[in-house]
This record gives sequence, C-alpha cells and structure tokens, in this order.
Amino acid sequence: MNQGFEASEIEKLKNECKEEGQKYILVEDEMDLAESGEYLQFQFVGQFEGKEVIYDAAMFTLELHYQSLVMEEAERRVAKDHKNFVPIEDRKPGYKENPEIDELVQEYIEEIQEEDTLKVSEFVEIDKDFDFGIGLEVGLNVPEINHKVITNFIENFNNGTLGLDKNLFSFKEEE
Repeated sequence: MNQGFEASEIEKLKNECKEEGQKYILVEDEMDLAESGEYLQFQFVGQFEGKEVIYDAAMFTLELHYQSLVMEEAERRVAKDHKNFVPIEDRKPGYKENPEIDELVQEYIEEIQEEDTLKVSEFVEIDKDFDFGIGLEVGLNVPEINHKVITNFIENFNNGTLGLDKNLFSFKEEE
C-alpha cells in the first residue's frame, strides 16, 4: 500500500507544514541541488480522485530542463560514434576522463543550441505509480524556484486553476 494515501501520513505532513508556516515541506535529501535555485523537491497535501493524498513534487526551471535535454541529446550523439562513451551522470569514482570525447560533447551542445530545434514548454507530469503518494515533475519558465513560486503553484494546482505556458522556448548558454 502506498503510504502517501494513508490518513496518518497525510496528517503528519499537515502538521509539519503548520509548524513551518507554509503549504509544503522541502525534501531534505535533495538540498544539494537546491542551492542553485533551479530545482527544489517538496511535498504537499492535495486531492487525487476525490481523496486527500501527499504529492511529492520535483520542480525545476524550464531552463534547467532545457539544458538537461540538450546534454542528453549531445551525449546520445557522442555515444552513437564512440561505443566506450560513458554519460556524465553514469560515471563512477575513478572514471578515466577522455578530454577529446568530453570536448566533443561540448561541441554537440553548442551545435544543438545553434540549430535551435530543441524547444520546451511548461509542464506537469503526474506519476500515479510513485512510491510515496503521487509524484509530480514540474517545469516552469521562471528564473528561480523559490517559496513564492512553490506556494503559487500549490494554490493553483489544488484549486484546479494552474495555467501552463504552452509557448516553446530554447535557452542558449552564456559564452
């Protein structure tokens, strides 16, 4: 049974939120990523199919989402030509770097950005099969993920008034 649907867990989260004086609590084990302001993970109580549930949300700036997709595409292109290539996030301690291949990744990143064919728009993805409650991935076109952005999102999400910008965006890295 998914504990994020249990009344005792929901009540516990409500109490934690009340203690913090806000509508959510931050997930502490992801705080190292939060320092940049581009990403935060938090939990809040909402409704799902007429019942209270805990939502576990990963929220990031649209620019971070774009840069992640660009990196994935660049690494995919490198891996096609270099079978020994190990994507950056899969590298283990002691990995022997190959500067030529890493430089090629950077060249592909610049090429993808120059092509300007990769575009992103705001989104909310719902994961009903999440381990704890309902999982959300949220990408918003804001310069920073902060208390005000999260609070506005939760209010609009819970009220059914969330309006996502469907315009397509691309973000070029600064030189």
